[in-house]
Amino acid sequence: MVKFWTHVCSMAAVVLLLLILLPVRATVEPTLSPECREFLYMGTAPVGLEDHSLVKICQRYSNKPRYVTLYNIKDHVPVYSAYTFKRSDGEKKVDVPWMYEPQLSTSSDTGEMQQFPRGYMHQNFEDAQAVLEDYANAVLYERGALNPDEHQANPNDKAATYTLTNVVPQVHEFHRGPWKAQEHIIRRRLNNYCRGTAYVVTGITTSGNMIRRHNIDRVAIPTYLWSAYCCIDYDHNAPYDERYKFPAFAHYGLNDKESNQILELSVPKLEEFLKKSTFVDKNFQIFVDDCVPPGSS
Repeated sequence: MVKFWTHVCSMAAVVLLLLILLPVRATVEPTLSPECREFLYMGTAPVGLEDHSLVKICQRYSNKPRYVTLYNIKDHVPVYSAYTFKRSDGEKKVDVPWMYEPQLSTSSDTGEMQQFPRGYMHQNFEDAQAVLEDYANAVLYERGALNPDEHQANPNDKAATYTLTNVVPQVHEFHRGPWKAQEHIIRRRLNNYCRGTAYVVTGITTSGNMIRRHNIDRVAIPTYLWSAYCCIDYDHNAPYDERYKFPAFAHYGLNDKESNQILELSVPKLEEFLKKSTFVDKNFQIFVDDCVPPGSS
């Protein structure tokens, strides 16, 4: 009888362990739902980015999907965030706490980003994603959003950008200087000349440098930040210096204190650069057919 109950208890312990561990991967779907694909040009995510450490997150806030992130659960950074640009004046109008992604947590059964609770257990969060403490003593870096609130209009869309699964360590001077200025430029350009939906993908490259905490590698530091947009319905009467940057264009910059330049280039040229600079496959493509509309010459 004692052996029987010992066996039952052992089986119960195994079942409990599985229930604790399984949600880390099970709630992040490899195939995005139709409502999440609305943030992707032609419903298609960038191709040529495959690794066991990468998971797609449909970023949900206030009962709605807001954008899509490809997240690296090993390096604890987003590889890219893909979103639809919303016309706005660029002003920040929300004040929300930083959030985490329950879909990467062992302690939650919700699929919607949540505020970090007080006294949270580190082991329930930090195995698969960054936590607030990772940035606390990173004096050279600050949290820079790949999907910036400046490119959103609805307060809830803006609030949804404040999750650590949407941010990377950016050098202060680069983030507040050339990169922020380029976000302004893109906002004004798309505000003025994109007539339809503008699809944006913003991502990073890494080279092994990490933010460390307690002598453990925690968060990958980007070498470059890059971004590309696609808007096939645009103003054909725009000035030439803006018109030639449609239907698609891109840019990238070095995440460095001394960096003061952002290079603008075509989407295919950006893809060539990324094939040489990061781990993408040779078939890497950000937008279907590089955002050349079907039937175009």
